Amino acid sequence: MTATQRMTEPYVRMVARDAYFWAWPMINVYNRRLAFKDVPVPGLMGGVAPAAPVNHLSMLSNYIEPQERVVACPNQDVVYGGCALGLDESPVIIQVPDFGKRFWVYQIVDLRTDSFAELGAMYGTPPGFYLLVGPDWKGDAPQGIAKVFRATTQTGFVVPRVFQEDTPQDNTAVRSIISGIDLYPLAMYDGQMKRRDWSKIPNFPTDTSSESETKWVVPERFVDELPLVMKDAPPLPGEEARYARIRAVLAAAQSDPALKQVMTDEAAKAEQELVAPLFEFRNYGIVLPHHWSKQDNGAMFGTDYLTRTAVAKSNILVNKPSETTYFYQDLDASGDRLDGANRYTVTFPMDGLPPVRGFWSLTLYNENHFFAPNDLKRYSLGTKNKGLQANADGSLTLYVQADSPGAGKEANWLPAPKGPFSLYVRAYWPTEAITSGNWTPPAVTRA
Repeated sequence: MTATQRMTEPYVRMVARDAYFWAWPMINVYNRRLAFKDVPVPGLMGGVAPAAPVNHLSMLSNYIEPQERVVACPNQDVVYGGCALGLDESPVIIQVPDFGKRFWVYQIVDLRTDSFAELGAMYGTPPGFYLLVGPDWKGDAPQGIAKVFRATTQTGFVVPRVFQEDTPQDNTAVRSIISGIDLYPLAMYDGQMKRRDWSKIPNFPTDTSSESETKWVVPERFVDELPLVMKDAPPLPGEEARYARIRAVLAAAQSDPALKQVMTDEAAKAEQELVAPLFEFRNYGIVLPHHWSKQDNGAMFGTDYLTRTAVAKSNILVNKPSETTYFYQDLDASGDRLDGANRYTVTFPMDGLPPVRGFWSLTLYNENHFFAPNDLKRYSLGTKNKGLQANADGSLTLYVQADSPGAGKEANWLPAPKGPFSLYVRAYWPTEAITSGNWTPPAVTRA
């Protein structure tokens, strides 16, 4: 099909609808890159979210704060960093300091949110310098580079995660370690490990009053942004016909404003009818006992467009399953929506905690997939909490409710908001019991 062929409005709508759903994660990541292009130096957006120029890193120096709205479903188990990659501008150096026995992982994904580099505790990665390059880069790595990782797209994202126990003492220890984490253009490489006190970077004021995640995909801009991401992300094997079909419709729309409006209108409908429902975990994923669900191809989606878009909508930038397995929950054991008007328990049997080599946690999110502020400033429970109290039989009961469960139980209390909420189990560096599907979380039981 060529741009000179006639196209009916229903056909253009069909192609636009499919293209919008398919490209949603790529447009999301691409617009995150554009959002950071004018940031002057590494700092914090609104004082709570890492922000840096493209191909530069910014790190937090403690757990992320509840008013963060850049990425849904954050956790308070790790100290985060963030970097938007523009590998067409330059290859980048990424530093790995000596983490000792502390859990860490760098998530490094392309425009499709698929991982293209493996750096972390589970890989036995030694300290040193690593090089990230784009698909068209030709050159030799300078002396001192431990390994080169090549992306399939020019745009990507890097998110370091470093485990921290919930104590001031461990935060002090973490700050010393993360001072050696950095990322910068190849031209800045001199073979010397750069260090930075991430607690002293500037704050860029911004509005943090929104209740929901920053809107990274806007249907009204879809037709203009789609060619940019298609140029950045060449077709995967088998996608050639898809690309040809979309490009033909885009060419027709460029010469016919009415067709462009049709595409824009259909993008808005696809947002509401196809993408928006995937924000709720109960609407996608692999069904598990007790209404839990999961996905088993995070950051390696390939052509699984449903899961890739669903994850991008509900909790973008997940690790690969071998790095982290995620379990999602919107419902109690009876199939009713979780709501802070009720009280719940989650009881792990003796020897039934998530089997991990790294750490595990149970996090609570409000209906917008962010932390629900509470007096304890507690948003998750797990490995980081040394005060958890086991039952007499060795089991562990966590109390999920809006009010205190009573004296002697508050160490195991995960405060809930007055309204709908979701639960989310993270298993970092899971054992085979999890990756093989032989372990799933216990039921969320209404008291």
